[in-house]
Amino acid sequence: MAGAASPESYKDVVLFLATAGVVVPLFKRLKISPVLGFLGAGVVLGPHVLGSLASVAPWLSYVTVGKPEELGALGELGVVFLLFMVGLELSWERLRLLRRAVFGLGAGQVVVGMVAIGGVALLFGQSLPAAFAIGAALTLSSTAVIVPSLIEQKRMHAEGGRASFAVLLFQDLAVAPLLITITLFGGVGGGDIGRTLLFTFAPAAFGIVVLVVAGRLLLRPMLKSVARAKSEELFMAAALLVVIGAGVVAALSGLSMALGAFVAGLLLAETEFRHEVEVIIEPFKGLLLGLFFVSLGIGLDLSLLVRQPLLILGIAGGLIALKLVSVFGLARLFGLKNTSAAETALALAAAGEFAFVLLDSAMGKGLVDPATGEAVLVAATLTMFVIPLLAALGARVAYKPQTTEEAAVALAVSEGEVPAAKVMVIGYGRVGKLVGEMLTGHEVAWVGVDQDAKSIEAARREGLEVFFGDAARAEFLKRCGLDTARALVVTMDSPEAAEAVVAVARSLRPDLTIVARARDARHAHRLYELGATDAVPETIEASLQLSEAALVDIGIPMGLVIASIHEKRDEFRKALNRPDALGGRRRRLRDVATR
Repeated sequence: MAGAASPESYKDVVLFLATAGVVVPLFKRLKISPVLGFLGAGVVLGPHVLGSLASVAPWLSYVTVGKPEELGALGELGVVFLLFMVGLELSWERLRLLRRAVFGLGAGQVVVGMVAIGGVALLFGQSLPAAFAIGAALTLSSTAVIVPSLIEQKRMHAEGGRASFAVLLFQDLAVAPLLITITLFGGVGGGDIGRTLLFTFAPAAFGIVVLVVAGRLLLRPMLKSVARAKSEELFMAAALLVVIGAGVVAALSGLSMALGAFVAGLLLAETEFRHEVEVIIEPFKGLLLGLFFVSLGIGLDLSLLVRQPLLILGIAGGLIALKLVSVFGLARLFGLKNTSAAETALALAAAGEFAFVLLDSAMGKGLVDPATGEAVLVAATLTMFVIPLLAALGARVAYKPQTTEEAAVALAVSEGEVPAAKVMVIGYGRVGKLVGEMLTGHEVAWVGVDQDAKSIEAARREGLEVFFGDAARAEFLKRCGLDTARALVVTMDSPEAAEAVVAVARSLRPDLTIVARARDARHAHRLYELGATDAVPETIEASLQLSEAALVDIGIPMGLVIASIHEKRDEFRKALNRPDALGGRRRRLRDVATR
């Protein structure tokens, strides 16, 4: 068939997928960050190791990445998806709480780092433009490596982790101005600087405004329309459109795609679709980030390290030492404790992925000679290899045993923000709505989940915390707060869906109180088998309420009636909760339920 793709077209993708299938399980079993595995795999599969031996052993070409530039372009989406997920975890309010760290500590780190690193480059004979480009490139750290490492170490919400993220956020904001400045150094005449700044910064500002306004006006209506279609595939397509579309708009405005995706995540964090989108995007993020790390490893030319080991290792070691000292001092200046300042400094000590962007631009414009640029890039890549180790060391330095009370608030995103343990109501139809009203009446915090867009829209208009999503998925329940939930109430009218939710919730939380709505006695028995604490059959409850009304109406004292109803309810509960509940007593239960 004309235009059909050859097997060679898919070789690199198949090779990466096979690598992921080996690296992720192996490194997780060894309790080592998969980031190191992907970076190492990239080195081995690249043109500088196995690729260099292909002329001797041609069969090695089958296990060597043939088009690293295409793989790298696709891998850059990993950073985009990562920043989108980070935006989802935040909100405009949380970002406002971090403003001092972002625009204070973050700005200070970028300025001090550029001056210190650029000053060292000047001492070693680099020109002022070259020193500026090298300082700007190396002062930026790796969001793509640091954030997953902090998450893995469970330090993202610690003081040092929050400070590290705030600095990384400002660095992402600074990439566009730094690229513009490098362009100016690259040959723009002095009389044209004002016009260049105008025509560069104006589109960037316009792009941010477009993203925010369009997100506020169009994002929620679009996802509501998609949710009403009740198609998982369509909702996944819409989620991917939001991430990539926001990134493209930002890129067209002169900003990074990652920054556009971050803004989209912030906007989506305020909607009822937040957790469902998180669950959908997470696999794409993990896979594309792995591809990104592989592409970084491919770019590491080990031959340069062999030829000039002292230069490369000296640059790498000096960079880490210089950033450690400067970041620690700034963190202490901004009020962080010694241990938190040390954790922040260790996390940010290495170089990042934007070093490749800035130095490539600088070399392309003749500001940095290729030999120097390549040496700096190899050294920067080497420092990225040790980020997981530095993050682990930082976590160990800042770690302190937690009391029970401290552990309960360990997930707080900012100081003074304590995650409330809530009752989860799965299914927000007529039954779920009444359950929510009763919980509110008794001042019990709760969060609702449903898949009906209209019900959720009505609840959100009332200011209720109800989210769209499939509660039968373990990851979705976790993101809604199952780990700290006080109880789970399942009110869904679909027996199969209720059973799936109960089974998943019980597997995740053996200690959790689970109360489930059952269609009849048989369904209640099944829910008990799956781990429900209490199952409430509609047929039995209806018969008990009818009996109560009739007995009271004919003059039986209320107290006696209520006592007998409670006794009968307990009898049914015990019978249904026994392994032989549907054995010898099945007929009696059926008769009572249908009488």
